[in-house]
Amino acid sequence: MTDNLSFELLRTSGTARRGRYTVNGRSVETPAFMPVATQASVKTLTTEEILELGAQQLVCNTYHLWQRPGPELVARHGGLRGLMALPDEGPALLTDSGGFQVFSLSGRKGRGVALPHETDGESAEDWGRLDGENRVPETAVDDGGGSLVRRLDRRGVVFASPLDGKRYELTPERSVEVQHDLGTDIVMVLDECTPYPATPEEVERSLGLTHHWEERSLARHRQLNAERGNRRACFAIVQGGMYPELRARSAAFLTELDADGYALGGLSVGEPKELYRRVLESSAPLLPPDRPRYVMGVGTPADLVHAVAHGVDLFDCVLPTRNARNGQLFTWAGRLNLRNARFKDDPDPPDPDCGCPVCARYSRAYLSHLIRAGEFLALRLVTYHNLHFYLELMRRLRAAVEHDGLDELARSIGEAYPA
Repeated sequence: MTDNLSFELLRTSGTARRGRYTVNGRSVETPAFMPVATQASVKTLTTEEILELGAQQLVCNTYHLWQRPGPELVARHGGLRGLMALPDEGPALLTDSGGFQVFSLSGRKGRGVALPHETDGESAEDWGRLDGENRVPETAVDDGGGSLVRRLDRRGVVFASPLDGKRYELTPERSVEVQHDLGTDIVMVLDECTPYPATPEEVERSLGLTHHWEERSLARHRQLNAERGNRRACFAIVQGGMYPELRARSAAFLTELDADGYALGGLSVGEPKELYRRVLESSAPLLPPDRPRYVMGVGTPADLVHAVAHGVDLFDCVLPTRNARNGQLFTWAGRLNLRNARFKDDPDPPDPDCGCPVCARYSRAYLSHLIRAGEFLALRLVTYHNLHFYLELMRRLRAAVEHDGLDELARSIGEAYPA
């Protein structure tokens, strides 16, 4: 527990954890999944639908919101909570630092693993502009060198906006200031996402930069909390590439900084699944047991179950929303590609074992038709269902930890979503 975030461990089952944390009076039951609201919007869904789904926390994108509409405008409208018309009691909000977007802009390998059969297949022309989470637009301004990052050093990063070419300087202090102006509940420190593959020497150099930035981020965060009378929380991010000894060094250094929570960064950036899991299994126990543990950008249903089994509490991923825009439906029997011809005349519910309003009312045939016709309603319906599935999976995971039933749930999800 810290002054800004209280974390209570309610139950354990092996290394899996069932807990609850409270920040700014808003409680989150863990393990928890955060829908991605990149630009203050979970794409295609209304605030009322997000509340109806029962999301306890959302993750918003500092990099995008800094450029548009800008933190000053957001602050004038009551922060992200006021701008998004979210009730005061929740969901809680977490903002990233902008570091991952700088990583994407840098032209390096490892923008995120492309999972087989997750996002391939034909896509309707009318939907292309909606598929923009965490990605650099194709019209990005570039200097011809393959990178929009102009400088990256101990001071921070200078980059050109993909929107209009305007130059920005992202320092640890500026990242934290923007997040405070956005009115978030949980601030993320600025770090450098280590690419894959990278040599131990490259990762060690990157880790030195990350630790320097994280120290400064936490110092500025605490200063702003004191100056403004806020109690926003701040999470540190463990890096270290795929090298357990460097991740152990990072975790030890950051634990001394006494952050409110800890994240594992630099995973799911293109490494083989077996390596990803091995690194997660060795890294999670390094994090303080009395603080929330967050794995960033993960993942498939099987990944979530695996990480929960190894003591992780918090997740975010674009898969349920992005895959919806490609006609991919997550069900308890596995993934369905609604573009497949076999669904064109299928009268069954999208997922017979799902209790969401979409599955209660509509058929696979109707959703398949909407997807093939490029109708925006398809985006809304499949997005709603996919997020319902992910949030229901987390509810089942919490119950499984409480009743020592995680092995059975893991077997069921493993059969439906083989690694």
